[in-house]
Amino acid sequence: MNVIVVDGDLLDQDVDVIVNAWNRNIIPWWLLIPQGVSGAIKKRGGLQPFRELGRMGAIPLGGAVETSAGKLPFKSIIHVAGINLLWRSSERSIRDSVRNAMAIAKNRGYKSVAIPLIGAGSGGGNPAKVQSIIEDELTKCDFDGEVRIVRYSKTPANKP
Repeated sequence: MNVIVVDGDLLDQDVDVIVNAWNRNIIPWWLLIPQGVSGAIKKRGGLQPFRELGRMGAIPLGGAVETSAGKLPFKSIIHVAGINLLWRSSERSIRDSVRNAMAIAKNRGYKSVAIPLIGAGSGGGNPAKVQSIIEDELTKCDFDGEVRIVRYSKTPANKP
């Protein structure tokens, strides 16, 4: 696996699939105020991925599910339940989210994945610590491809 850390927008990455740091899917998606990656997906990709999510029911903490990418250019979106019902992330929820997202990516034959800092936005996690957890968990995953850890920035400082 080739891991690259980039600054920029997750939705601008040239990859097969992106990971969306979502929630447990307990509250209907249409009641939530769009924020972060999910808000950007809704704005640029449309509502279809979230309609699909709504039909899937509750997602276990750290779990991952796959939907279409809507109007976005990706093959799909892997949504991870990286925050608990109190809108907080933990090391365990981040690790489980990464592991389960990468398992879907491997099983579906994807060759490139972009992952945001799961749990660092709405989840309240320290971005540097979250990045370190994600990097460490990726070393334990079996995936033959490229993984981009995307640190959100309006102006990309580096590109692979």
